[in-house]
Amino acid sequence: MPKAVEEYAVVRNHEEQYSLWPANRQPPVGWEAVGKHGPKDECLAFIERVWTDMRPLSLRREVAHPDR
Repeated sequence: MPKAVEEYAVVRNHEEQYSLWPANRQPPVGWEAVGKHGPKDECLAFIERVWTDMRPLSLRREVAHPDR
């Protein structure tokens, strides 16, 4: 019998860092689903496309506006 493909959801935290989470579970506190779900490889490909700057949001803001 073929193994069922587990479905994942792409989640993001307040620092705009991405991760995978089982689609049938609520994301952990501090994380929200971004609307992409499916097999693991599809979700990872989505993250690779959208998460082009690995730095946390707070660091990107600091670098953009160091005088604040």
